[in-house]
Amino acid sequence: MDVLELLDRLDEIELLFEPIFSADEHEIVAYQVIGQLMKDDQNFNIVEFTYDETVPADIRAEVELLMIKQALKISTDELQETNLYIPCNPNLLMMDFGEAYFKLLTDLVDESLLSHVYLEIPMQKFNGDINQLRHPINYIKTYGVKTVLANIGPDSKLDQMLFLEPSVLIMEVNGLGYDAWGTQNHMFTTIQALAVKMGAELMFDKIKTSYQLHYAWKNGARYFKGSYLEEPSKQFIARDALKTRFRSECQQFISTEKKVLELKYEEMNKLQKNIIAMVKQINPTSVNVESLIKLGEKLEDYAFRLYICNDEGFQTSPNIVRLNSEWIIEEEAIGKNWSWRPYFLLNIIKLRNNLKGDLSSVYSDIRTGELTRTYSMALNNQEFLFVDITYSYLMQHNIVN
Repeated sequence: MDVLELLDRLDEIELLFEPIFSADEHEIVAYQVIGQLMKDDQNFNIVEFTYDETVPADIRAEVELLMIKQALKISTDELQETNLYIPCNPNLLMMDFGEAYFKLLTDLVDESLLSHVYLEIPMQKFNGDINQLRHPINYIKTYGVKTVLANIGPDSKLDQMLFLEPSVLIMEVNGLGYDAWGTQNHMFTTIQALAVKMGAELMFDKIKTSYQLHYAWKNGARYFKGSYLEEPSKQFIARDALKTRFRSECQQFISTEKKVLELKYEEMNKLQKNIIAMVKQINPTSVNVESLIKLGEKLEDYAFRLYICNDEGFQTSPNIVRLNSEWIIEEEAIGKNWSWRPYFLLNIIKLRNNLKGDLSSVYSDIRTGELTRTYSMALNNQEFLFVDITYSYLMQHNIVN
């Protein structure tokens, strides 16, 4: 569809509203605005048109604002009970530093309801200076309007997320696939942690199957949308339209996840018991290297490295490392200090009061690059044993994460 035809048919733009569901209420809590125009039985996406840089920016800005104006008029009464995600092309917003956008919002939405409006911004499509964009965004936010960053993925810039302080981060659920980046990818876990620090919620989009819904739920999503839940429509539907079905599916997810976690807990408990039993049998010390080698041999089904530190984080023993099916001694490790590691000293204090020891979260080993977890325990009040678990054991017993 060319620009002239589009401009001639602006009054034919059809607005759809896609429901957004919450994991805690199992109800519709918001709608995303979608604009389309039909031609030859095909849908012409208005939001995509606003990013077509072959079209003059002023024309695209006019079309976007017209679509938003129509959406706000239709949803005026609904804003009392729900939230509205409206598209916001940041490049068009910056044409007048948000003035037209701000005027449209304040003219059509009562100030008491502006907190129900969310600006959905795909940061990867912004071509300008983030420092400049921040000013109109922050000004609009002072009236209660919230920001949503869309299309979050491996190429997202973390500093931009922090800069704009969004309320919601939207990711496509297919981006959680193992081959893409998955739950073990550091970028994904970093974004999760960053969202928590910012107080932002995660939403997963494009959910087409029960499996994807389960996967999104399992990976910390508070909000969901996609064709599996509800297709976009011209009308707003009952808030609890899918509550019974959604709650039933979530209960199945909970039941499945509890079983998985129980099995993981049993495997971790078994690992800890076996290590503790071998330690009690051998009674290793940092000055008795032979005792450490003997312990390594007993633990070779689990471990690839072990060592002892004092309560200040100084390593008092060499590294005992399994290499090419043999345990070798790395004397140069003696005297290294590990207190710079996050939570190291707090962990030492915990170990003094926890006879069972502690299994760390998964992380990448500095030397090998492989994912590992470290089991640590107090040998006495001054010495603490650290055992690095092999990735193959973690995978085999499903305790990688």
